[in-house]
Amino acid sequence: MNKKEKYEELKNKINYHNNKYYIENDPEITDEEYDKIFSELLKIEKENPEYKTLDSPSQRVGGLKNENFEKIQHTIPMLSLDNTYNSEEIIDFDRRIQKNLNEQYEYICELKIDGVSISLKYENGILIRALTRGNGSIGEDITQNVKTIMSIPLKLKENINIEVRGEIFMKNLEFEKINKFRESRGLNIFANPRNATAGTLKLLDTSEVAKRKMDSYIYYIVNKEELDIKNQESALKKLEELGFKVNENNKKALNIQQVIEYWELWNKNRKKLEYEADGIVVKINNFDQQRNLGETVRSPRWAIAFKFQAETKTTKINEIKLQVGSTGIITPVAELEPIKLEGTIVKRCSLHNFEYIKLKDIKEKDTVVIQKAGGIIPQIVNVVKEKRTGKEIKVEEPLRCPVCNSETGKLNPSEVAIRCLNPLCPEKLARSLEKFVSREAMNIEGLGPKLIKRMVEAKIIKDISDIYYIKDTDLFSLGEGIGEKTVENLLKEIEKSKNQSLEYVLNGLGIPLVGKKTAKDLSKYFKNIDNIKNSNTDKLKEVDGIGEDIAKSLKIFFEEEITQKILNKLKNAGINFEYKNGQENGILINTIISQTGTLKNMSRKEFSDYIEKKGGIFSSSVTKKVDILVIGENPGSKLEKARKYQIPVMEEDEFFNKY
Repeated sequence: MNKKEKYEELKNKINYHNNKYYIENDPEITDEEYDKIFSELLKIEKENPEYKTLDSPSQRVGGLKNENFEKIQHTIPMLSLDNTYNSEEIIDFDRRIQKNLNEQYEYICELKIDGVSISLKYENGILIRALTRGNGSIGEDITQNVKTIMSIPLKLKENINIEVRGEIFMKNLEFEKINKFRESRGLNIFANPRNATAGTLKLLDTSEVAKRKMDSYIYYIVNKEELDIKNQESALKKLEELGFKVNENNKKALNIQQVIEYWELWNKNRKKLEYEADGIVVKINNFDQQRNLGETVRSPRWAIAFKFQAETKTTKINEIKLQVGSTGIITPVAELEPIKLEGTIVKRCSLHNFEYIKLKDIKEKDTVVIQKAGGIIPQIVNVVKEKRTGKEIKVEEPLRCPVCNSETGKLNPSEVAIRCLNPLCPEKLARSLEKFVSREAMNIEGLGPKLIKRMVEAKIIKDISDIYYIKDTDLFSLGEGIGEKTVENLLKEIEKSKNQSLEYVLNGLGIPLVGKKTAKDLSKYFKNIDNIKNSNTDKLKEVDGIGEDIAKSLKIFFEEEITQKILNKLKNAGINFEYKNGQENGILINTIISQTGTLKNMSRKEFSDYIEKKGGIFSSSVTKKVDILVIGENPGSKLEKARKYQIPVMEEDEFFNKY
């Protein structure tokens, strides 16, 4: 046996033992014996790098640095599933199936793993691409990271072309291990295994990805017609034969009652699983029937997610605190006795408003039942009134602001929210400043909540317009943690933000009832802030989606003396009050620009914004459609791609001199 043949033998042997260990859970050799074989393979590859192939087990070790994650269109969109939460709704789903099919049918039930969806493409049995769901139409290429997951085969047991989909997840024990390590290093811990999985898959260093042991279940074949597979039951069997890991708890159901029984079984036993599952997926088994039922733009008509009942826990309200938001709305928040709920520690939960407190009859020191709405946001289900001792404290609507002690009130009699009416309230100011500098408004990086609080307390900022009158001496006067570089960068960010388009300014002003979409609609329609300010309510209501309440809120806001003072100061500081329509001019209109390496004068995000303002299209990856590649210092692999596709390449200075 020559060295090449020996290499192939070692490769096949390792792939066989990987399958026995990670897929079949039935190892035949010890870890020490496995390591010995693997070391022999690595030695041959080092001496003969030309031997290494895409399906080599050494590809799983990691060590590559991803420059970024290229965005690629899915061959067929990765649709979402509609959700149902009770037996009545799943029976309604079954009735719709009956009505549309009018023939015998059966279901396949699968556990809904709470992980990250993935699409895998194989050519001649070799893994060539792994894409995230993304927006359903376009995903990110995370192939190198996915290769580190031992349960995903690099080479299938048949040399076929196939595209499959499934879920990547992290087992609970691995999740706890990672969080313990992060906590010991003073790092933020992950909220749940799904977040840990998503964060890991986006790491640029594959060796770091390899350290976090993720797993997978594959459940769908995209090109099933080419393989002459007739139903989901056969598809799952085929996936197993090819070497994929398939969930052993899948089950066929002959009717909707059997579906409900399957749900009841796993709703009761889900905590016994090694991983998080948040429901079951119910699918029509027959593929011809699936095609007949079709799909909507968002989801298939032949499948639905039947979610498990939300986990509930009982805890105590230690205190009810009042928080003041950017528009002055006072929100009651329950500070709870900490409890672990669906994988995270819950310490507080919003009580929304004082009408909600009356409706639920919530008091301070009450014992309450908590659940997570949609599996994410903690909410109070009910008060356990039988546990009341008489020491509970009734929560009254505040007549005075809890921060500045000013009068409170409502914008109109029909409004639920209670607001602080003092425009100079320091807490209201801090929250409004956070909104004003956020990415969805003026996008001033480096001006976070802590620094804002320090500037408000030092009276450097008394309203949002004061941001544009800050001097370096003001910042240095804050003392600890404020160095020359921090000051220089912050002042640059503040100056840059003056050119934001009108919709961002409007969104940042914190006008009651005016959010991001309304701000954009107003900007598009009126083109500048004076036209909005000088319009009566009837004129304002000409904008689609703006009714009486929003129109009145706008009029009240712009007529206030404090608003006029702030707008004048912003105008004098040079803030743009015009709608830019996304372009400064058309010099790069419809030109696709990509970039590689480090630019001297701006970040990648700033460069992307610059291109779009000039009418161009920024591409994070190099494809044949790219018109120009701009290179900075230490360009990456994109440069080679550009040369391969004969794309014009420009250095940074050359590009900016021209455009």
